[in-house]
Amino acid sequence: MFLFYAMPIIFVLGIIMIALEDVIHINKAATALGMCILLWLICLLDAAGLFALHTPAYMENFIAGFPKFAALTPAGQAYRYVEVALVEALGDVSTTLFFVLASMAIVEILDSHGAFSVITKSIRTRSKRGLVWTFGILTFFLSALLGNLATVIVMVAVLRKLISDKGDRMIYACITIITANAGGSWSPIGDVTTLLLWTGGNLTVGHQISHLILSGAILMAVACTIVSFMFPKGEKVADVVLQKGNLPAYITHKYQTTLLLVGLCSLAMVPVLQSLFNLPPFMGVLLGLVILWIITDIKAHKSHDSASRKLLVSNLFSKLDISTVLFFLGILMSVNALKTVGFLTELSQGLSKLIEDPNTISLLLGVCSSFLDNVALVAASMGMYPIAEVGPFMTDGTFWTFLAYCAVTGGSLLIIGSASGVTVMGMEKISFVYYLKKFSWIALLGYAAGAVVYILLF
Repeated sequence: MFLFYAMPIIFVLGIIMIALEDVIHINKAATALGMCILLWLICLLDAAGLFALHTPAYMENFIAGFPKFAALTPAGQAYRYVEVALVEALGDVSTTLFFVLASMAIVEILDSHGAFSVITKSIRTRSKRGLVWTFGILTFFLSALLGNLATVIVMVAVLRKLISDKGDRMIYACITIITANAGGSWSPIGDVTTLLLWTGGNLTVGHQISHLILSGAILMAVACTIVSFMFPKGEKVADVVLQKGNLPAYITHKYQTTLLLVGLCSLAMVPVLQSLFNLPPFMGVLLGLVILWIITDIKAHKSHDSASRKLLVSNLFSKLDISTVLFFLGILMSVNALKTVGFLTELSQGLSKLIEDPNTISLLLGVCSSFLDNVALVAASMGMYPIAEVGPFMTDGTFWTFLAYCAVTGGSLLIIGSASGVTVMGMEKISFVYYLKKFSWIALLGYAAGAVVYILLF
């Protein structure tokens, strides 16, 4: 009994430590991995005791599928069940991790070759109000392809080249957090949480896009409208001279444009390949990585410039943010541990009795995602509510659809509420209080407006 209820306490404490990463100075990846190991260790050490209280509904089917386990003692059967559950959970989680890792690699290849400078050069307007809308719309659609985390990194890099004033740049950087999360909510590859819902079979691509793009667009429009009034009418940014950087001579503007188009198209084709050929998403994005890998390495080897060797993809892998991948591993495997012992099922039954309306649950989870990790919240929700045949919890049901919107965009309410917000916070040294005073209320208005639109329409 004690260990069963100790597991969620460990999980909650781990999430709190992750939220307070900057205070306690322990990397969130280390916390997540430690939490994951501890939870699975409890499962393995006391499987019989845990299952004596909460026997999984599918234990009988498991034993029937492995006849040799029928001869084992109940304790032995429980241990074997946890072993198999651990391996199965790792297999499911690995598909998400390989997708994230391959996406990171594609973005790194494009960035190292200066492909995103094509975007910088294409921005012609110098009106400060006009730039709010330019960056807002561009971020909104780019995050649907690159993911909101990669998009804010790209957009902050673009901002640094176009806007020299620190105060103005902080405003633009904050609006990119809100619009990147808005764009990430309607795309299956726009955020790790939407990726989980898609690969888990909770949402289909066409349904998510058609049902959430309008809500995301409303959120983006509300935020951009308010933020544009922070600048006087007619005020312009100073012109800047764009530098090419220390890139080899063979990397021309045409070559950069080609790489950018190939990279964006390869990401956009992932849902298409999955729909047409049932190709798993992680294999689709790995295919895009292979194509870029071949193109860039052949070009680099043909060049006589010594700097081209640094652009070989094998050398670029060292720049990938592996700690983020390990963080996702720890969080997702921790949630699977709670699911294995039946705690999430018990929690869902209690929550359903307390709050009957699925939309209200989604809204509350969205608000919680502003200070708790949304990946953990969505993963836990998927474990709490199995996919049903009919109703709000079926595939493409209202709960999952609205949860995709709320969990991603709710992270914009506080700057620490999403990976994109924390990233911009670090890159531009934006304080928690600055965002809270100037942008949290804007994000809340947009969040509410998008939610109202969804509820009225669907």
